[in-house]
Amino acid sequence: MKVLLIGFGSIGKRHHEVLSKMSQIQSINLVTRQNIEDKKCYKNLELVERIDQYDYFVIASETNKHFAQLKFLEENVKSKLIFCEKPLFEAKKDLEIKNNKVFVGYVLRFHPLLEKLKEFIKCEKVVLAHSKCGQYLPLWRPNTDYRNSYSANKEEGGGVLLDLSHELDYVQWLCGKIQTLNSIQTKVSDLEIGSDDLTMLIGKTDKDIFVNISIDYISKSTHRRLFVETLEHTYELDFISNQLIKKGKTEEEEVFSSPCLERNFMFEKMHLDILNQQEAICSFKEGMEVMETISIIQEQNK
Repeated sequence: MKVLLIGFGSIGKRHHEVLSKMSQIQSINLVTRQNIEDKKCYKNLELVERIDQYDYFVIASETNKHFAQLKFLEENVKSKLIFCEKPLFEAKKDLEIKNNKVFVGYVLRFHPLLEKLKEFIKCEKVVLAHSKCGQYLPLWRPNTDYRNSYSANKEEGGGVLLDLSHELDYVQWLCGKIQTLNSIQTKVSDLEIGSDDLTMLIGKTDKDIFVNISIDYISKSTHRRLFVETLEHTYELDFISNQLIKKGKTEEEEVFSSPCLERNFMFEKMHLDILNQQEAICSFKEGMEVMETISIIQEQNK
């Protein structure tokens, strides 16, 4: 299988690291302005020779480039697998996919404890999901000035709503599409950025489940937690400590953990799912549903 990797920043390099270790991958060529030793590199997609020779396309560029690159691939190749990093776009856009299979990189779906939680709640009546994620932006990328990152630049697709849209995806994956919502998307900190650093929403899904999501760039105490309330249990999933707690009505408690997750474990599972069974991976349709939720939040906070 031949791969064309589009974008070779930090996330592109991570995808390259994962894919280069997979036995079914024969070669990986790059679309990047960089000159990478021992790699075939193209400055842009339009310059790629015999683009239909590739089986798997991985878009790991800046968010504001995704639409044009996806559109180009849809118009120039057929019956291919295309992976696009999350979120699909910086704002809702119309794009119909007919010629290829497109998937979106919401990698937290492959966290073993989120998979376990999804199994637990299959047979229970869920009434509420509360997701909270925050980390101080200057500490995200050591050795990088946060003011120069795409996260700080709204025009490049930065901002906490887009950066941390994982929360929107996995809440909708577990609880159904958010149909009604009220939101806040704003900048409240003294960070030197032109993008939002706080987004909060409360809403209800098409499965009649209430949801509450809060994401931010401002918390000095890094956290990523999900609480799910059912009629029978309370589930608390801590993505940082890799621990899932299940509590019942009589205060009995079960604790599940995955303490030894390797750095690229979920990325490898995600690519393997795309190349094989395509069961848990976020589909293009689901990715567009996340964009619809993002669009509503953006419209409410213009």
